[in-house]
Amino acid sequence: MKTKAMVLEQFNQPLVLREFELPALQRGEVLIRMAAAGVCGSDVHMLRGEDPRTPLPIILGHEGVGRVLEVNGEKRTVDGDMLKNGDLIIWNRGISCHKCYHCAVLQEPSLCKNRQIYGINRPSTIAPYVNGCYAQEMVLTAETDIFRVDAAVDPAILVSASCSGATVAHAFDLHRPNFGDTVLIQGPGPLGVYAVAFAKKFGAQEIIVIGGSENRLQTCRDFGATLVLNRNRMSLEERREAILEKTRGRGVDCAIEAVGQPAAVEEGIKLVRSGGAYVSIGFSQPPGECRVDFFKEVVSKNLKIQGVWVSATRHTWQAMRLVLERPEQFGQMITHRFALTEANEALQVMAQRDALKAVLVP
Repeated sequence: MKTKAMVLEQFNQPLVLREFELPALQRGEVLIRMAAAGVCGSDVHMLRGEDPRTPLPIILGHEGVGRVLEVNGEKRTVDGDMLKNGDLIIWNRGISCHKCYHCAVLQEPSLCKNRQIYGINRPSTIAPYVNGCYAQEMVLTAETDIFRVDAAVDPAILVSASCSGATVAHAFDLHRPNFGDTVLIQGPGPLGVYAVAFAKKFGAQEIIVIGGSENRLQTCRDFGATLVLNRNRMSLEERREAILEKTRGRGVDCAIEAVGQPAAVEEGIKLVRSGGAYVSIGFSQPPGECRVDFFKEVVSKNLKIQGVWVSATRHTWQAMRLVLERPEQFGQMITHRFALTEANEALQVMAQRDALKAVLVP
């Protein structure tokens, strides 16, 4: 069987449409037809060669929803359901080895050094070749954790659950705010929107968002943000004063960095109260060093700092459930839809931040 996919062959060059011969399925593998593929901000960094994990050539796309075409043998979902042709599915984008120290002893598969990720570090030169979601069809290996979803669900609304949603779920797994807390979220992109949704679900009383796009900030309001601060219209000091006024001069209980820029860390860490927490989820590639007065902003405040690296299967499940609770609202995140052959245009609108979420619908 042949299929087509958009391939990154050279950094900073357009993706190229290529045809692939799909190999025969191995035991437990699943052939799917893509129903929707998310175009992530991380894909833009990979296109530019900014992610050290990216091999060439590669089919980008680590966010996907598809329909089962064929299964070799038996394959069950994480919930124990037997997969059958026609099922609509979403999957955990990463495959951990389950044998290393991080997997077996720490039970933190997101830290697995042998972790393979569709569309990120699996080149198109290794079987089954179509190893990313910017494709008509792709093969999921036997080790992939899969969830079945209702066939009536719009696949586009679910794609971000496997990346932005899962990463934010991981963050709230590592540090969950207390009921009634004030949470600051830096960045109103997909990560920030999910952070608003999870903060509201877990009982945050005040949810403050800092960002530079009025459209994105409005989306955050729709998801439950109680105060939004436009960094293009307010100075650093004005934002600080607004937050201190909202928190009786103490600062927020928890700040979530969802930008991936050192300047955001340098601002946000100063806005957390003594004894609070600073949680960083926005860095998907190395952007440079952050300058922090560690004694003043961390030690003397008993501040908790939590880094968050990718996610595990439980987090994909949590994000998926959140989306399915509010499908119409999460549909607001999808601002652009493209055909597979328009993947370069989709990457461009994400790079320019014209889109909150762009989706390929092959």
